[in-house]
Amino acid sequence: MVRQIVWVQKAQEDRKQILAYWFNRNKSKTYSKKLDQYIRVTLNLIGKYPLIGKKTDIPDVRIKTIAAYLLIYQITETRIVVLRIWDSRRNPAKLQY
Repeated sequence: MVRQIVWVQKAQEDRKQILAYWFNRNKSKTYSKKLDQYIRVTLNLIGKYPLIGKKTDIPDVRIKTIAAYLLIYQITETRIVVLRIWDSRRNPAKLQY
């Protein structure tokens, strides 16, 4: 069963900030578009196979690596809830769900 993908607002903000950073850094949308497509493909895969991500200490919350980013998501009966997209090079102490 394919589950519906739902983004919380903080995850949407994370995604926008990441894509904007790469656009400003490279002065081109090319990498931002490729990264966004990679995120979408990974989410489709997670929708089909929700247990593909690495387990965390929090029940039903998993992490999937996308390039240098961590996609943090929660599995429910009918949905995949995207909680955060976190740059793995940042200080993990600042990460909050």
